[in-house]
Amino acid sequence: MITQLFTKPKTLNFERTYEAPVETVWRAWTQPDMLRSWWGPKKTSIPECEIDLTLGGRIHVVMEATEEMGKYQGTRWPMTGTFTEIEENSRLSYDARSWTEGEEAGTTIHHTNTLTLSEANGTTTIKLEVSITQIGAKAKMAAFGMKWGYKQQFDKLKELLERRT
Repeated sequence: MITQLFTKPKTLNFERTYEAPVETVWRAWTQPDMLRSWWGPKKTSIPECEIDLTLGGRIHVVMEATEEMGKYQGTRWPMTGTFTEIEENSRLSYDARSWTEGEEAGTTIHHTNTLTLSEANGTTTIKLEVSITQIGAKAKMAAFGMKWGYKQQFDKLKELLERRT
């Protein structure tokens, strides 16, 4: 299977501000029960979520298409990564790979994710940089869709934080 390597990573940048304390936003990213309630685009669920919040620790999240996704129902998209930087309530970075279950050879996307949190006047701003370094031959559409998926999940995060404040 042909894999495309990038000499310069393809980078997606996101920034959002939430009406919530930084500690709550941090927990939303680092506690499995909170993360599973907002991670992934609409019409997906998170049946598996593990977080070992230590340097070199593992993050493992599986998104699954719900019935609302029609013919894609039951399709699973795992993501597994390793934490490379942890500064509590401030910065989190992990190297990861994502793929379509059952088609790993052609659908894997390698990416580095760096989350930065800053608090001001009771709000928390998140900045997320996703650097895609490698894309499987069948993963170009998935990589393109990452931007759309992240935007939807940030909306879901906003809803979660509003319920908690």
